[in-house]
Amino acid sequence: MLLDVREPEEVAVVRLPGSLHIPMGEVFSRLHELDRGAHIVVYCHHGIRSAAIAALLQEHGFEHVSNLAGGIDAWSQAVDPSLPRY
Repeated sequence: MLLDVREPEEVAVVRLPGSLHIPMGEVFSRLHELDRGAHIVVYCHHGIRSAAIAALLQEHGFEHVSNLAGGIDAWSQAVDPSLPRY
């Protein structure tokens, strides 16, 4: 599962297909929407916000959590250069 924790205006620029968008400030109140058994990859623009959210998820019992290092910006450079950068 891909969890996008960026703000709506960032998601409007570019989004990874199939991702679930929950802004960083809403994640704690929306934990019930996440599958505790799923492998969750959290991402943001550069990986700083998503690292904090990955830690939060782990603190709340999510065992299979990863942070997308470098965020969607690094992804757009290394994996899919067709994605717009901002």
